[in-house]
Amino acid sequence: MTTPRASVGRRAVLASGVLLAFAAAAAAQRTFTADPGPSYASRGALEERLQRLEQAVRAGSHRFQAEADLIRARLDSGDFQPGDRILLKVEGEQQLSDTFTVGPGPALTLPQIGTIPLTRVLRAELEDHLRTHLAAFIKNPVVRARSLIRVGVVGEVARPGFYLVPPSGQVEDVLMAAGGPTQNAKLTGLVIQRAGGNVQQGQTLQRAMTEGRTLDDLGVRSGDRLSVPRHGDFGRTVTTLGAIVAIPVTIFAITRIF
Repeated sequence: MTTPRASVGRRAVLASGVLLAFAAAAAAQRTFTADPGPSYASRGALEERLQRLEQAVRAGSHRFQAEADLIRARLDSGDFQPGDRILLKVEGEQQLSDTFTVGPGPALTLPQIGTIPLTRVLRAELEDHLRTHLAAFIKNPVVRARSLIRVGVVGEVARPGFYLVPPSGQVEDVLMAAGGPTQNAKLTGLVIQRAGGNVQQGQTLQRAMTEGRTLDDLGVRSGDRLSVPRHGDFGRTVTTLGAIVAIPVTIFAITRIF
């Protein structure tokens, strides 16, 4: 059985290896901290951050335009997309204490409750939003809720598969959930993929990892996959995807959820 201390040590070793692999990319200095907003940032905090980013863009720092667009999209549309999972616990309500999948809308369908829309809802607003809707059916509901995203890990890792992870986690956390990279893994070749193309790769991804950016910061969403190529053999990473489709999804609690 792995002890908490051993797990922390293992994560530190993995993170150190990733950081060493990307040390060259970390040399670039940044005068303005790039941060599209913590996963559970309030609407007010995001609006303030967006204002600062827009001021920076108007001053000529166009590299922050993408981050401003991401925050604006969060404020306009909310944080939830079909395929996300919500780990819900309603005190005294066993049927409502489970992991539920976000459906089209986006919306959450709960037993005996029906459909709860999630349009424009931020993660920071989720518990209050659900509590308000559940109050129509349950007197003074005590609600705890956390969001998870479904990320695939393919290629040179010990346990390829799909993992439900908090959006506040980091790339190395997902790698650890999959058992860590193999000895043949080419960490500098990591790619975050989405149907239709790559989301993050190369120096942009390398720099983000050295800065400790979260999955949310990187724009990772449910259905994306992290590909870990073998030295000199990227094709094997891609073909691994077909072999993991039948593997059950695992919830990996990077941090204590409740």
